[in-house]
Amino acid sequence: MTETLTIQIDQYLPYAPAQIWKALTDPDLLGRWLMPNDFKLEIGHHFTFKNVPIPSVKFDGIAYCEVLDFEIERKLHISWAARGENGLNSTVTWRLEPEDSGTHLFMEHAGFDPENPLQQRAHQMMSQGWLHSPQHIAEILAAEKVADRT
Repeated sequence: MTETLTIQIDQYLPYAPAQIWKALTDPDLLGRWLMPNDFKLEIGHHFTFKNVPIPSVKFDGIAYCEVLDFEIERKLHISWAARGENGLNSTVTWRLEPEDSGTHLFMEHAGFDPENPLQQRAHQMMSQGWLHSPQHIAEILAAEKVADRT
C-alpha cells in the first residue's frame, strides 16, 4: 500500500461545539470561510466547492465531494476529489471535542499521492489554506455573534 501525504490541523476555538458544527455544515457559513458550495448534511449527498481554477496544479476550480459520515457536533467526514490530470481522490475529516468553554477542532485532509507532482504541489498549497481555516471559522462565528445582537 502506498503511503499518502496528509494535512492535519489541531486548534482550540473559544466556541461551543454547536457553533463550530454550524460553521462546518451550514452552506452559507461554510461558503464564507471555505468556498461556495451546495452542501447538505446527508450521508451520500454529492456536492461541490467552487473556487478560482489553479492551472499550476491542474485544478479546474471545482472540488467534487460526498458526505461519507457524520456524528452531529462531533465529526464530519467527506470525500474531496479533483477531476482531470490532478486526479486527487482524498478525504477530509473534522472532529470536534468539547474543551473548557470552547472546542478543540481537529481536521485531517488525507490521500495526497507523494509520487504525483501535481498532488505534491496541491498538498503544499492546501496546507497553507487549511492552516488558516480555524481563524476564518472564528472570524465568521464572531461576525455571526455580532449580527445576532443587532
